Amino acid sequence: MGLDDKISNAAQEAVGKAKQGIGDATDNERLEAEGHRDEAAANAKQAGEHVKDAGNDIKDTFR
Repeated sequence: MGLDDKISNAAQEAVGKAKQGIGDATDNERLEAEGHRDEAAANAKQAGEHVKDAGNDIKDTFR
């Protein structure tokens, strides 16, 4: 996973958590749900990058 990807995913996750907190504090269900979506999307991207990294590690092992 590249540094840019890590920073982007971490930022998206942080924004999602912030939206969740603000939505919860203001009883704004739409904003809270949007925060959950943002956080889930960032986590999915991170998982995909981890799988890709693991695949590259396995490939490198057999070289």
